[in-house]
Amino acid sequence: MTVETVIRPNQRGLALGEAYARRELLYFLVWRDIKLRYKQTVIGIAWAVLVPAIQLVIFSVIFGHYAGIKPDGDYPYPLFVLAGLVPWTFFAHSVTQGGHSLVDQQQLLTKVYFPRLFMPTAAVAGCFIDSIIAFGLLLLVLAWYGYAPSAQIVFLPAIVLFTILAALGVAYLLSALTVAYRDFRYVIPVMTQALMFLSPVIYPVTIVPERYQWLLGLNPMAGMIDGVRSAVLGKPWNMPTLLASMATAVALLFAGALYFRKTERRFADIA
Repeated sequence: MTVETVIRPNQRGLALGEAYARRELLYFLVWRDIKLRYKQTVIGIAWAVLVPAIQLVIFSVIFGHYAGIKPDGDYPYPLFVLAGLVPWTFFAHSVTQGGHSLVDQQQLLTKVYFPRLFMPTAAVAGCFIDSIIAFGLLLLVLAWYGYAPSAQIVFLPAIVLFTILAALGVAYLLSALTVAYRDFRYVIPVMTQALMFLSPVIYPVTIVPERYQWLLGLNPMAGMIDGVRSAVLGKPWNMPTLLASMATAVALLFAGALYFRKTERRFADIA
C-alpha cells in the first residue's frame, strides 16, 4: 500500500504560527540574500554606504546649490538630505528587492514548500542590514558638521519600526502581483522613482501648504522621512503627517500580507 503525503499551505489568516515555527529558515534566507547580492563585487557591502554617498553629492549640488532648496531648520543641506536618504534608500531597495523576490527565485516556489512570505521578508531584512551600515554614514556627517544627535533620537526605533512595516507591506503586495502579472517588473522601478519625488527626500514637508500636509502623509515615507529628521536633528515634529504615515504603513502591511496569502496557493502554478 502506497502512502501519499500532500503538503498544503495553511490558508487561514496570516499563518503566523507556521512562520514562527520555521523562523530559522528565514535567517538562512536573509543570509543567502546578502551573500548573493554582493557576490563577485569588488567592495562588497561597502556599496551600502557608497550608494547614498553618491546620491548625497548629486542632490546637494543640483538641488541645494543650483536649485536653492533650503531645509526647514538651521541645518546644512547635505545633512538634511542624508537624513532623508537613509530611510528612503532602505524603503526603495526593499520594494525593488522584495517585489522581485518571488520571480527571481521561482525554482524554490515550484520544488519546495515553505512559508512564501519568507522570501520578500528576507529581502526587506537584508536591505535593513544595509541601512544600519548607511546610518553610520549619517553619524559621520553629523560629526563632520559638528552636530550631535538630539534627545529626540529615543523615538527613532518607533520611526524605524513603522518604516519596516511600510516596506514589508509594499513588498508583500508587489511580490504577489509580480508573480501573476510580469508587467510589474517594469512598473516597480518607475513607481519607485516617482515616489521619491513625492516624498520629502530633497525638500522639507513645509514646502506643502499646512492644510494639505496630512495628505502628504498618505505616502507612508513622507512622515517617516520627516520623523527621522526630527529624531536625529531635533527639528519639531510634524504630527499630522507622521500619524497619517503611520496609519498608512499599518494599512499597507495588512493589505499586502492578506493579498499575498490569498494568492499564495497559485504561485507554484504560474511562477
